[in-house]
Amino acid sequence: MLSNRQLFRQYLGLPSIVNDPVEIVRASGIYLYDDEGEEYVDLVSGVSVSNTGHLHPHVQSAIKHQLDKYMHTMVYGKFVQSPQVKLAQQLAVQLPEELQSIFFVNSGSEAIEGALKLAKRITGRTEMISFKNAYHGGTAGALSMLGHEGLKGAFRPLLPAVKHLEFNNFEQLNQITIKTACVLVEPIQAEAGIILPVDGFLKALRNRCDKTGTLLIFDEIQMGFGRTGSLFAFQQLDVVPDILCMAKAMGGGMPLGAFAASRIMMKALTFNPELGHITTFGGHPVSCAAALASLEVLLNEKLIEQADAKGSVFEQALQDHPFVKTIRRKGLMLGIELQPNLPIGKLLKHLQKHHLIVDQFLFHEHAFRIAPPLTITSDEIKKVVAMILEALNTFEFKM
Repeated sequence: MLSNRQLFRQYLGLPSIVNDPVEIVRASGIYLYDDEGEEYVDLVSGVSVSNTGHLHPHVQSAIKHQLDKYMHTMVYGKFVQSPQVKLAQQLAVQLPEELQSIFFVNSGSEAIEGALKLAKRITGRTEMISFKNAYHGGTAGALSMLGHEGLKGAFRPLLPAVKHLEFNNFEQLNQITIKTACVLVEPIQAEAGIILPVDGFLKALRNRCDKTGTLLIFDEIQMGFGRTGSLFAFQQLDVVPDILCMAKAMGGGMPLGAFAASRIMMKALTFNPELGHITTFGGHPVSCAAALASLEVLLNEKLIEQADAKGSVFEQALQDHPFVKTIRRKGLMLGIELQPNLPIGKLLKHLQKHHLIVDQFLFHEHAFRIAPPLTITSDEIKKVVAMILEALNTFEFKM
């Protein structure tokens, strides 16, 4: 009989080759457990998905409760479904008046697709702008907006009339004109290695969009739902987008995404044409039940307010290590940039041997992320920091 690892290699379509994948059989809190009984600390959170930890009892209970009622019923928008409307209501409570209408989809990529369509529909324009080293997803429209040629060159031609500017470059903002339908931006660039906006940049971007009648779309798919120390990063940055894209941690471990806009704007998807954006599984009732429970955990357990202090402990402990060139951080998301002579691939494998799961950024070859579940405790942080330092101190490599 073939093992799971053999079946994994034989039948799964995979985006990359992994020589010795870990087989996960169980997860709880910040820990993953493999088929040999080994315990690993999850410092990736499924790329910022498991913000409320693995199998949080409140989220797990909400999923089971909804399963006893119903799962998929009908294409989104035809029936009133309690998990959808309750989740939309609770999100609206947390969002400004400009973002009170929530369109549920399946994933971050689909949230981006819906936002781009809405921007074109509202403005009647075709030109779109995003930023270099931004990641927005793998579907055709999202890939067109993605700011790194290495991931998209093989799939051209993509959408026309797309420009890419340099993040934090004020001078290039004049390239936003009355021909521009939308500007899509991560307020904090994640896969570029946690690149923070310089003072005044997002405000200048907002002002330029207002001047040209261009819609401003924020991609908070990776940095949203408490990761930065507020529910969404824009709430700390004093800039409100016209459209907000969310996913990943939104579902509490279940697949779910959404884009939010004003009620007036969102109504544009209901005519000319009707069904301007549709989805079969978007807003799945089980996913929405999990998302509502996860949001309740973030708010009731004060995890959002604790994120910055927890992230600071990691930063203070690691910033003076000789392997570390610099640390960029927002809340409990750290970009650890290593000295350029360090072989990062070998180091990540070394960390895994020390039972630490970390991950390299897509668009920064010398940096890796630390983004544990927001539920990580102070005692767990002390333990994990000691594990990281031990692993770094025992890493040997040849120049």
